[in-house]
Amino acid sequence: MKDVFLYLMIYAGSALMAYNIYRYLCFSRDVRKHGNWDQEQRLFYLPIWLLVMFLIGYLIVGFFGKPDLVMAGILFGGSIFVFAMLHLIRRIFSRIQENEQLEVKLSAAEEASKAKTFFLSNMSHDIRTPLNAVIGYATLANRKDVTYEQKSEYIGKIETASRQLLEIVNDVLDMSRIESGKFSLEPIRMDLEKCVQEVSDLVRIQLEAKKIELSVSCDVSHKWVLCDKALLDRALMNLLCNAGKFTEENGSVSLRIKELAGNSKTCNYEIRIKDTGIGMSKEFAERLFVPFERERTSTVSKIQGTGLGLAITKNIIDMMGGSITVQTEKGKGTEFTISVGFPPTEPETEVLPGEVDEISFEGMRALLVEDNMINMEIARMLLEQAGFLIETAENGKIALEMTEASEPGYYDVILMDIQMPVMDGYTAVQAIRSLPDARLAGIPIIAMTANAFQEDIKKAEEVGMNGHIAKPLDIPQMKATLQQVLKSTRK
Repeated sequence: MKDVFLYLMIYAGSALMAYNIYRYLCFSRDVRKHGNWDQEQRLFYLPIWLLVMFLIGYLIVGFFGKPDLVMAGILFGGSIFVFAMLHLIRRIFSRIQENEQLEVKLSAAEEASKAKTFFLSNMSHDIRTPLNAVIGYATLANRKDVTYEQKSEYIGKIETASRQLLEIVNDVLDMSRIESGKFSLEPIRMDLEKCVQEVSDLVRIQLEAKKIELSVSCDVSHKWVLCDKALLDRALMNLLCNAGKFTEENGSVSLRIKELAGNSKTCNYEIRIKDTGIGMSKEFAERLFVPFERERTSTVSKIQGTGLGLAITKNIIDMMGGSITVQTEKGKGTEFTISVGFPPTEPETEVLPGEVDEISFEGMRALLVEDNMINMEIARMLLEQAGFLIETAENGKIALEMTEASEPGYYDVILMDIQMPVMDGYTAVQAIRSLPDARLAGIPIIAMTANAFQEDIKKAEEVGMNGHIAKPLDIPQMKATLQQVLKSTRK
């Protein structure tokens, strides 16, 4: 019985040693993958030979010797010791790898922090510049000796500076949404050729002011596709505006779109935006799409920008399943190439301008629900200029009470802010939709709010609103939304 126990110890030790050899081979392979160990190759092979010799010794004793308790204990204990040491070494190696990964993440976080600090410094400058223009021109416009022409000029410059501020805010908010994963595609049926033309027309005036020539060509067979038009517009605008910013007078910018080979489900397109501007260094080109990055040069530092536009553009193209690359050289310009595919679709029926029946707002009564007095005054004046008769409420509770007390049809539309004290806009709308009188419950309600993200528009629709108008108010867009809602609810 004693001999059987001794031989079991020998064979168990041999099996464990064979397993140790296998574990060591795996470990040495992982270590060699982790770094360059060319000079240490022989050191990796030495333990393998020693372990193999131990294993052979165990087997010789097991098959040809007559082990005693001391020898069997030493051999079995040796196998356990090697197993424990290998396990400990692997754990130490894993900890080293984890520490290295943490160091890489820490380094990346420090770089990101530096980039954000640089971004905040730039953004502070970029915000203060148009803000200084707004305050300065507003002060000049209020002077008593200012002529009508001068005042008109000052107001125009205030409007331009305000739009620059809005662009900065939009960039920051969009980047925040991208980082939080709240950016999503909303594909619609669109004319790709018309989209390119509309974007280029918007940028053309800006480029002509700098005497920059803009050329556009669109060589596509399938121009009607399913695509998120708003995001594609944003990506193209970012690239074209950047090209204009960094191209000097008498330069040129080109936009080329070409259809490539595709299939029945996807049409592939190549979009090239090229300029003859200042170009970029190779080092910066590698970090071009990193958020908050801007090249540190005296030329670039004089140009407004948050360093977010290209990061947003790349995220948009990535979401669309495409890719964006850049070719650039200092002093010789830059070319961006977008490769992206869209599903083809049937064209929309074109509506001729004379076929659209416009509704007159003259004499219509609107209930304006807004807690901010300045916003209320601005909206009131704009709506009154459009022909509306305006009544106001400071919060959702007052709006609900005024609606309940009114006769059906008294209000033609309610314009509802969202974030208000006492009762917010969502709650007020749900309460109005629950009124027992069907005509009062069905009154058209449009959100007029600074909650302007896609998820906010969906939330407004879910609680029962008929439309959405974003602040700051875009007058043509506001009128178009009112036309659409009032026409659809009168059918």
